[in-house]
Formats: sequence, C-alpha cells, structure tokens
Amino acid sequence: MVSREILDRWAAKDPFVAAVVKEVEGDEEVRALLEMSNVNAVKRLGYNDHGPVHARIVAGAAMELMSLLAQRGVRFTSIEHGTARGLDEVKLILLLASYLHDVGNAVHREMHEAVGAVLAKDIVDRLLAKLLPRPLHHRVLIRQEVLSAIFSTAMNAPALTIEASIVKLADGLDMSEGRARLPYKLGKVDMHSLSALNVKRVTISPGEEVPVVVCVHMSDMAGFFQVEQVLLPKLNGGRLRGMVRVEVYGPSGNLVASLG
Repeated sequence: MVSREILDRWAAKDPFVAAVVKEVEGDEEVRALLEMSNVNAVKRLGYNDHGPVHARIVAGAAMELMSLLAQRGVRFTSIEHGTARGLDEVKLILLLASYLHDVGNAVHREMHEAVGAVLAKDIVDRLLAKLLPRPLHHRVLIRQEVLSAIFSTAMNAPALTIEASIVKLADGLDMSEGRARLPYKLGKVDMHSLSALNVKRVTISPGEEVPVVVCVHMSDMAGFFQVEQVLLPKLNGGRLRGMVRVEVYGPSGNLVASLG
C-alpha cells in the first residue's frame, strides 16, 4: 500500500537507501523548506499536505516503482545515456528528486516545480558531496538528472527519462484518505474535496502483462475524478505508458476500470 512506511521498509533492507534517507532527512535546510512548503500550502492556501509526509510517501513509492520495473528488465535512461553508473545511482536520483520535488512551494504554489528545481540545486550539490564519492563532473550529471525530475513533476512538463517519469507518477500516487494531489480547499465541499475523500487506498504490485499495476480503491465513484485529473495525466506525461496499468475498484470491491 502506498504510505510513508514504504520508505522505512526500503531503508531497513537497503543500506544505500538508508544512507541517502539519513542525509536528506538530517539536512536542516531541507527540513525548513518542507515546513515552509506546508505553511504556504496548508495554512495560507488551505490546501492539503505538501510537506515531509508527502515527501516520504513519494520517495517510497518511487523505490517500489523502480524495483518492479527493474525486475522486468526495464532499462533506466540515466544508465543508458551514461549519466549514472549503476542502480544505486538511479536510486540516488529518485530519492533526492522525490524528497525535494515540492520544496518550491516554500516560495509560492505558482510554478513551484520550476522554482523547486532552482532551490534544490545547492542542496543536491551538498548532499552528493557526502553521498557520491565521484569526480565533480559526474556529480553534476547526477544533479541535473535530479533537477530535471523535480521540474518534470509539473503537469504540463513532459518527463524526459524513465527516472523523471517514476517521480512524476509517484507524486500522483499519494491520494488516499484525502491526500489528493489535485489541491483542494480544506473544509470546502466540492468535487475536488469529495473525490479526494473517496479514494481509500492505493497499492502498487507486479503485473502479468505489464511490469506495474496500480490499484485505486474507492468508497464512492466520485474518487474517479482524482484518477482522471491527476493520476492518468501524470502517467501519460512520462515514459511509462505501456509499463503501468491503473485498475480502479468501486465501493463493493469490483473492478470498474482498467486503464493505461
């Protein structure tokens, strides 16, 4: 199930993931930016969470997506193009981009993905200096993959890599129990809030015909609005089409739609 605990499970079984998570979550600037992101998103705009809990959920979901794709032999773009030298560096790109993708909200909601890519630059440089004992040239290549993935979480920005596509989709998966990625005013009753509250849980599992199956379970079909307006555009805006299937289950547990 998509939740903040996914990242804990990954850190428990993968020492490299644990090291990255420790550095990111121990960084004072990262903590302050995510806190300020929620000040703007929640307190000033009345939106739902865009802070550290969301960051952990997206990072964990990205690890799960990466793992399922790798098990089916999907080649990651950074490795194919020579900007990453192995799966650990792919994990590094995904973890940093996922955890930092919403820091632009610390400035403003408008254009927060582009602003976030700029804000994250010095942070990523600082973290890579600790986590990646490679020459500066190589660290810059990894940094740019991270910043590209952050920028690509914007709905209208096509993801150029498998890695950026994973982060983009993972961002959209955090939508159960009112955690919708389509921002809605807290306490306001409209289609946005009703649809958000009716997505009960989201799961990621291996598929037979495709590497990944995302299952969205709803207590009312109003939740389909979130799938239509957020999840499918996130999927279709990247390079995972044909690799991910989205299955929607209605209140009685019956399959009502199979998409992707």
